[in-house]
Formats: sequence, C-alpha cells, structure tokens
Amino acid sequence: MRALDIAATGMAAQSQNLEVIANNIANINTTAFKRSRAEFTDLIYQAERLQGVSSRGQTAVVPEGAQIGLGVRTAAIRPLNIQGSLTNTGNQLDLAINGRGWLQVTMPDGTTLYTRAGALSTNANGQIVTADGYPIQPTIIVPNNTTAITISQSGLVEATIGGQTNPQQLGQITLANFVNEAGLMAMGGNLFQPTAASGQPVVGLPANPGYGAINQGYLEASNVDPVSEISNMIEAQRAYEMNSKVIETASAMASTISNMRVS
Repeated sequence: MRALDIAATGMAAQSQNLEVIANNIANINTTAFKRSRAEFTDLIYQAERLQGVSSRGQTAVVPEGAQIGLGVRTAAIRPLNIQGSLTNTGNQLDLAINGRGWLQVTMPDGTTLYTRAGALSTNANGQIVTADGYPIQPTIIVPNNTTAITISQSGLVEATIGGQTNPQQLGQITLANFVNEAGLMAMGGNLFQPTAASGQPVVGLPANPGYGAINQGYLEASNVDPVSEISNMIEAQRAYEMNSKVIETASAMASTISNMRVS
C-alpha cells in the first residue's frame, strides 16, 4: 500500500525536524547562535485521473481529476538571522554587533571566514584573535604595555598605553555584509563560509547605513527561544506519532486484505 511509503516519508521528515530543534536547544547558550527552522515540501503526485481532459472522448472535460501525493521531503533548513539580545560582560575585548554584519576571520590556510561571535582576546604577539586563536581582519595588534582599550561603535580601536595620557589609534574594525545571509555555509565553531547562494561579502564600516554598530563589553546571546522550541518539539512529536499510526493502520488493512485473498 502506498500509505506505508507516504507515512514513512512523514516520519523521516519529522525526525529531521526534531534534529533541527535539538540543535537549537543544544546551542541555547552559544554566543551569537542563530536558530534554524526546517521547511518541507510535498513530493511528486501520481495521477489516477487527469483533470482537464475529455471525459470518455466526449466534449465534457474532467473538472478536478484525482492525484495522490507520495509524501514529503525536507526542502531547506533555514537559519533565522534575527538579532540576539546583548549581554553585558564588562570585558573590554568582548564585542557585540547590534544590527547586520559579520566579523572577518583569517584561517590558518589564508582563507577568510565570518563570525558574529565577538568573544575576542589577544595572542602572544598582541594580535586580536577569536576564542579559537584566529586573527580578525584587518589585523590589529595591541602593544604590550596597554592599560586600556576603547572600541567605538564605528569600530575604531584605541589604546591607552602606560606613561601616555592621549590614547593611540590601533586600527579600524570592519564588517562584512551578504545579500543572502541564509546562504552562508556553517563550518562549526561559530564560523561561516560564503557560497554562491550567499553572494560575495561587501565590506564596510560599523554604524554606517546597512551595517550594525559595535558594542564594546557586550556579547550577542543566542536567539533561541526555549518556550518556542519546546512547543515545536511537541508538535514534531505529535506529527511523528500520527505518521506512525498511519503505518500501523495501513499495515493492519494490508494484512486484512491479504487474509481475505487467501481465504
């Protein structure tokens, strides 16, 4: 019976849906994490009777026809790039982007990846790096005898160096924007890679039109809503159970028909 295969696709889809929800909940405390949503589309249809054709060769036209859908599949797992709340940390190298934009990160192989996780620090050479030690672009080096670092909303980095009264400018943080942020490929570690779907990065200054402002001493929290995710999890569970029930019913019906034929 086709119902067995159709319901099986529904169970597989809800299983993937639950996996997406589980990943959202697992990253509820991940800095700048963006929750995802599974989106589904129906599969092809099998026509038992085509609409719009002549009825029995006469001039009358079949108005509706009969098509049986063959199930569902996952069309996309869409990241929802909604701004997360800003959490005050007091750390002078913690940066939160309030609005659009991505920090640029140089990888060991020389490629550039992008992140919104602004938990930054300095390495042994004084270079500002991510939590995994990858330097940000443009390169900014903090002198060894720095007593305080100030980062403006426009990304200008200044340092107060021991023995001096006037701050010294160290560099300028820039942000990258993408036409389609949902098209970025997640690489893990809060890093993302551009694809043909995302378009090429457009680099600009923070707080300029179309770019978010830098907030020093803050981190962007995950945008996962626990209440919403629990509700989604319950819905996925109910949908999975209903598809399971369809399989049980279809199996019982098939067994009944088989017994009738044997007798």
